[in-house]
Amino acid sequence: MLVGLIIACEVAFWVVLAAGLIARYPLRRPRLGAALLLAVPLVDVVLLVATMIDLRSGGTATLAHGLAAAYLGFSVAFGHSVVRWADQRFAHRFAGGPPPVKPPRYGWARTRHEWREWGKALLGWAVACALLVGGIVLVGEPDRTRELEAWIGRLSLVVVVWLVFWPLYYTVFPKREPRH
Repeated sequence: MLVGLIIACEVAFWVVLAAGLIARYPLRRPRLGAALLLAVPLVDVVLLVATMIDLRSGGTATLAHGLAAAYLGFSVAFGHSVVRWADQRFAHRFAGGPPPVKPPRYGWARTRHEWREWGKALLGWAVACALLVGGIVLVGEPDRTRELEAWIGRLSLVVVVWLVFWPLYYTVFPKREPRH
């Protein structure tokens, strides 16, 4: 059931985001659009509450509980960027706004971009791990929370791989503009 809720929350995130942007630009209702965009994080609150209720009511942590924590952590870290990304595209398409900003492709600007993105990933990892540890403490029974502990290791591996293959790689081997 929790996996279904995670999927529903992901769908709801995009539906509420799209509704906010449609209200803001094509419908020219900026207040309504702003209200809908402010409601986007409420989707995450629903998932957090449902996950905690499930664990508190005696449920054993499963892959879905860890996935919910990872989703929430990375949603906190990247959610604002996703909203800004979508807003730029809607503003350009429906309100004559400037073309969307593209990430830099070369040189130190690209390297700085990769470090910023990794910083967001690190924030997502920290939030997810805090939620996982919170779940472990909340339940207080190691037999029921082994899966949450395993997720801390999985997420740590993801963040280390991201560090090595993106920001560190681009720091050591900055991508250079092609010569013509």
